Amino acid sequence: MASGYGLNGGPSRCFPFWQELLSCYVVNSSDDDDSGKRKCVPAMEDYYECLHHRKEAARVKMLQAAYRQSEAKKLQENPPTAGQIRNLGLLDKEEDTKKVLGAS
Repeated sequence: MASGYGLNGGPSRCFPFWQELLSCYVVNSSDDDDSGKRKCVPAMEDYYECLHHRKEAARVKMLQAAYRQSEAKKLQENPPTAGQIRNLGLLDKEEDTKKVLGAS
């Protein structure tokens, strides 16, 4: 991934993040003192997010859970009526009237 070449021969999607991280390490650290690497934590987080999309996946899961919860609440507060269920178009009109009237 860090080579800079993607699957199709061009630059990979995360190569700019890798370059930013590498330049941060070069500027902020030396052979004698590695304490400047702490300044590169945001760049490293950006690079890892580009590679793995963990924060994005967590946000998507959270949004999906909230959406499902709100939809379930709507159904509990306002359940569909029998007429709405019949009007879904899954049954023919003749079958529907037979089942409503109790005739088989």
